[in-house]
Amino acid sequence: MRIPDEIRVQLAVKFEVLFPHLDERQQRLLMGAEARLLGHGGIRAVARAADASETTVRKGVDELEAGVEPLGRVRRPGGGRKKAADLDAGLRPALLALVEPDMRGDPMSPLRWTTKSTRNLAAELTRQGHRVSADTVGDLLREEGFSLQANSKTLEGKQHPDRDAQFHYINEQAKDHIGAGDPVVSVDSKKKEMVGEYKNAGREWQPTGDPVKVKTHDFLDREGPGKAIPYGIYDIAGNSGWVSVGTDHDTAAFAVASIRRWWRGAGQGDYPHARRLLITADAGGSNGYRTRAWKTELAALAAETGLEITVCHLPPGTSKWNRIEHRLFSHISMNWRGRPLTSHEVILQSIAATTTRTGLTVRAELDTGAYPTGVKVDDAQVDALAMTRHRFHGDWNYTLDAQQRGPTTTGTPHGAEPRQWGARQHARLTDPELTGLTRAQLDALISRLAPIQAAQREHQRRHRRGHERQRAPGAGPRQAFTDPDRILATVLYQRGCFTHALLGALFETSSQTITRTIQETQPLLDQHEYTVPRSTARFTTPADVAAYLDAYGTESPDNIKHAC
Repeated sequence: MRIPDEIRVQLAVKFEVLFPHLDERQQRLLMGAEARLLGHGGIRAVARAADASETTVRKGVDELEAGVEPLGRVRRPGGGRKKAADLDAGLRPALLALVEPDMRGDPMSPLRWTTKSTRNLAAELTRQGHRVSADTVGDLLREEGFSLQANSKTLEGKQHPDRDAQFHYINEQAKDHIGAGDPVVSVDSKKKEMVGEYKNAGREWQPTGDPVKVKTHDFLDREGPGKAIPYGIYDIAGNSGWVSVGTDHDTAAFAVASIRRWWRGAGQGDYPHARRLLITADAGGSNGYRTRAWKTELAALAAETGLEITVCHLPPGTSKWNRIEHRLFSHISMNWRGRPLTSHEVILQSIAATTTRTGLTVRAELDTGAYPTGVKVDDAQVDALAMTRHRFHGDWNYTLDAQQRGPTTTGTPHGAEPRQWGARQHARLTDPELTGLTRAQLDALISRLAPIQAAQREHQRRHRRGHERQRAPGAGPRQAFTDPDRILATVLYQRGCFTHALLGALFETSSQTITRTIQETQPLLDQHEYTVPRSTARFTTPADVAAYLDAYGTESPDNIKHAC
């Protein structure tokens, strides 16, 4: 039967319109259906109209006549070209050997020092005899559970043993202050920003193809506006922030000046009846716990405002837990993302416009004052501060009183002068509050180890002389740093609250002598299985030790005998 030409034309138009929207199997079934409708000669007519082979059309007819269920796929199972991993059984193991994490430390790995992109992986696999494309490598990696991932900042390094205890202590201090209606603030310095037409991370909506033009290099123009140093104060209870934008240096003086600005501009009005102020700060930087200028400036602020200022530092290595980072600084960064900070005014306005759905409000001021670096604060100035070191980690937790008085510790009656260190105070180093041992335990330890230590030292001296001693034992000048003192110094050092330099000052010897003493005595403690419990107290000067003993010591120095 001859198919009319007009029918073939109609079929050609239909196929031309529908085929771009159909996959291979759907096209085949459509041609089979048309061929069945045409009857005899339909297969050849449809093949010519669709510009396909008669075999393909016949397959479509056979599939329709077979009445099988829809396959849900273009080809039958097993149809099409075999996968590279099926043809090459060694391809997948070879790929995993290149990307497995334990291979990263192998200096003999071919890609040890190059980027493991799919292109580089494909090239290395081809070099090993496994011909494969970059796209196939990507498919195989996804099948094996791999994906492109950035580094994850989760390793915190060595954690301080009192880290969690310090967080609990800060929490208790904060609840006490907030419950009494006193302010609690979190403070920190934000990342320094260059002022000018410099690239700022992030993106902002702009007309397509018309981004904001910025400088190609981020070199500070010394003739331009300079830099901005934001220092923030976040009021935890009030959910409000204050940012001083400095232009000079990030010093302790600048940090305390920012707190002073906050108190005068906001804190005093928000807390008119406040008697105390709690500051939580990082362990380092301009407000670090080792920064003497920070304490000196805060003492001046306490005397000026009449506030009792307590500072609790976050443990080292935990700055990311500082409340101000999540409640204030992160929102400021999001607010000005993708926007060049062309002037200090732009920075101030961007900070002041920062808000959150929880009601955060922020105020910002420019501080053009000079804050020079290199300011030194000596021991005498620190000792003269009206500072109270808390019993728990006095290095991290301390209070600066509004009334000027000598250094003391928590628990000392207000206005009472602590004892300064002297010869009569020396015997108090055996106090159980310092040693962590009862006096009976300390005496037993000294009685057992002192003879061993003396014999050990005599053996060393005989070895250096090359012969026996010429004078009788006990003859010659009296030993200034006695064997009991050596054991006591080692015990105190093992408590963790004394430095070598401080022990040298307390025992009236050098820090080098203390170092040698600890190196010689510590093995004796280990051999006899003496464990010295760690203390949470921390001392910086002899005056700190004297004040601590006045607050927590068990006996008066007049009633204590020297260790012997």
